[in-house]
Amino acid sequence: MKTTLLALFLSITLLACKQGKLEKTLTSRVITDQDDFNEFPKTKDKVISIEDVYSENPDSSGGFSVKFKDTAIYIQDGSKPLARKFQEARFINSQKTAVLVQIADGAGKISPFYIISLKNGQPDAVALIKPSDGKGDKDFAKGLEEITRTSILINNDFVISTVRGKVYPVKRKNANELIQGNFILNSGDRTTLVFSGDSSLYQVNYLTGETAELPVPAKVLRSGTMVREIQQNYSWFKNARGTSFLKENPDDDRIVDIKEFKH
Repeated sequence: MKTTLLALFLSITLLACKQGKLEKTLTSRVITDQDDFNEFPKTKDKVISIEDVYSENPDSSGGFSVKFKDTAIYIQDGSKPLARKFQEARFINSQKTAVLVQIADGAGKISPFYIISLKNGQPDAVALIKPSDGKGDKDFAKGLEEITRTSILINNDFVISTVRGKVYPVKRKNANELIQGNFILNSGDRTTLVFSGDSSLYQVNYLTGETAELPVPAKVLRSGTMVREIQQNYSWFKNARGTSFLKENPDDDRIVDIKEFKH
């Protein structure tokens, strides 16, 4: 009888362990210039997966969960609430060892972004956050914006290559606030970004860190055809370092090749 009860107890215990949800909480850290988000997995099972919460539980409000093997990954950032699910989740490298996530905290586009990636075969969390006290932050923090098929802009502060997981900080006009402007277009080589402000275009090359400010009439910047007018009246010129920046056309006779502009 005792043997039977012991066997039953062990069976229940094993079943409970098998059904129990595996979880791991990562304490996020600040991104550094040395961070590499393109680690190659040493074995096939050492990859990260993204799961649709709604498909697993139709009664939920949706979103995504991130797992390493069978373990659900959560993020703890200081005193902020524990992030268990995400409103945005996508791979940023071909090896599927790095995922960009945006937490689901009800703040919408301005909710924080993080990168969950493998470091020496184990999951790690990095915060894509820079302190900012700009008056127009809520207007200009657009969350995730597509620049090209393989690159994205995060809140005017970071560009991410989604093929090899490379993150480039975007130099701000003022260090204490994110760029107070809307991304409107980029150069032919896609490395110079152009943001429209109240009275000028702020241009920044995210590879070199070079910047330039181009005064533009307010009526153009407020126009519904702003981008087209800029394409017609301004052209890309390379500086001594070979970096492209917009300048006003020297005369009205110059023929502008629309291929110079990318958006």
